[in-house]
Amino acid sequence: MIEALKTHTAGDTTELTDVVTLSTTPDLSGLDLAAVEAAIRQAAADEIMPRFRQLAAEDIVEKNGPHDLVTIADRRAEEHLTAALTALLPGSLVVGEEAVHADPTVLDALHGDALVWIVDPVDGTRQFVHGDPGFATLVALAHRGEVLASWTYAPALDQMATARRGAGARLNGTPLTTGHPAPDAPLEVATSHPDFTNDDQKRALATLNTPGVAPRPCGSAGLEYLHIAQGRLDATAFSWENSWDHAAGLLLVHEAGGASGTVAGEPFRIEGGNALPFTAARDAATARRILGLLAAAN
Repeated sequence: MIEALKTHTAGDTTELTDVVTLSTTPDLSGLDLAAVEAAIRQAAADEIMPRFRQLAAEDIVEKNGPHDLVTIADRRAEEHLTAALTALLPGSLVVGEEAVHADPTVLDALHGDALVWIVDPVDGTRQFVHGDPGFATLVALAHRGEVLASWTYAPALDQMATARRGAGARLNGTPLTTGHPAPDAPLEVATSHPDFTNDDQKRALATLNTPGVAPRPCGSAGLEYLHIAQGRLDATAFSWENSWDHAAGLLLVHEAGGASGTVAGEPFRIEGGNALPFTAARDAATARRILGLLAAAN
């Protein structure tokens, strides 16, 4: 579970309070975090970047429609990371986007006692396919629903963002701080792309079309979270909950000083079952405003 803002709705008033999930955190002192970063960089160097702007038609496959693509780079990078990460942490399991597509029972690992690597080998496959450098490899390490560490790597941009629970967030070694939105500027909010939303989700997200808010479709979810952690984006409003898209970025935002919450007044659960949409934002006040608007659709 992600530490979050929890909402309590009474009448027309939405009250938010900080919630911290308490659990017995495994001892990770023996895990070489630099080796994890090196493994992610190597997977990208071996399997992703040689195929960037070099894909053949047969290297691209539709999964659930024309907007849901997978490439040979996605598959090979996930296989590479699965082998490398479990070797670094014996006994750990991997929940990867492509493995779950092939076998949904892989998700069951998120409910078990083992440490779990959550992997999105190419977040922003659409961008990757079109030669846009705005894609990333996302890795998070979780235990019993609690995200302990995360890595967001944009190889074409030479950006590596890392976070460790309780130890802050960094981009290429420099500490990240979300800061606060400018008081007189519209809130820039990245939202679920219309190609991936149904009518109910479009109706909820349409509540953000209001004075003082400037919504736009998102690109790579992982990089949108990084933009919040950098203070370059004010918030997100997402209507899907795949753990591989959100686990790494939510920890990154929180460790940089941001906040998140769901319209049901509960912290976001990486195991699923969340009320949607949900938000991540630079600060609590921004999260409160976005959640209030989204809740108005119900």
